[in-house]
Amino acid sequence: MSHYAVGDLQGCRAEFNALLEAVELQPTDRLWLLGDLINRGADSLGTLEDVYARRAQCEIVLGNHDLHFLAIYYGGHSPSNKDTFDDLLKSSRLDEYAGWLSEQKILHSDEQLGYCMVHAGIPHIWSFAQAQTLAREVESAMRDRHPDVSRQQFFSELYGNEPACWDDNLQGMPRLRAITNYLTRMRLIDERGCLEFAHKGALKDAPAGWSPWYKLHKEARPRLLFGHWAALDGVTGRQDILALDTGCVWGRQLTALCLETGIRTSVDHFS
Repeated sequence: MSHYAVGDLQGCRAEFNALLEAVELQPTDRLWLLGDLINRGADSLGTLEDVYARRAQCEIVLGNHDLHFLAIYYGGHSPSNKDTFDDLLKSSRLDEYAGWLSEQKILHSDEQLGYCMVHAGIPHIWSFAQAQTLAREVESAMRDRHPDVSRQQFFSELYGNEPACWDDNLQGMPRLRAITNYLTRMRLIDERGCLEFAHKGALKDAPAGWSPWYKLHKEARPRLLFGHWAALDGVTGRQDILALDTGCVWGRQLTALCLETGIRTSVDHFS
């Protein structure tokens, strides 16, 4: 049995299926999907249908685009003009898919394999154990099992950049929003652990005073897998923190990493 971690699908259904053929995925293999399953690509509904059909062999963490879809479904928000999941919103199985997505994780780890995956990253100001605990708080709200915040409240109040700095004393939705932003939206951070949300491009163009979140980590144990930042093109310069979003939806590639061998397999975007 092999484990394959796959970067952001974002509705690239044809490329996803081509990638599974390229790695010769077997029924006993496991897929780790790093979030942003849907949106921006050509076939959000078809992609989600294919993932759902394989759900028994998948571990999934949600990304910001998946949460955006759930915020529309549960939180009453409206789609933006950039969204490409109208087909999903009109599906006869919309309720089923939304319910299933809301039961997925924000962070997943496997002690035996020595890997953890999260969509955007884990800030240097948290220990791994703390990140696990905080992720469980968000997951409980998504699943409507949080003691203080309902699922409807969580998704209706999810959007926003505040608070931009972590404080252990945060409570309620400000706390849950901050945790979600670190784990699903983070790119640049400062030494104090404050987030910068505007920059999405290459590192050479990053504003002064801000660092890529992964550069402030001394060592990641377990090894950390993330997506979200397509401009990195899968390169961090580290062996313990690995980027897997290689920009398929932007015309580049979709990439899978075999966790047992460290071999990367990529397929080009279908023009």
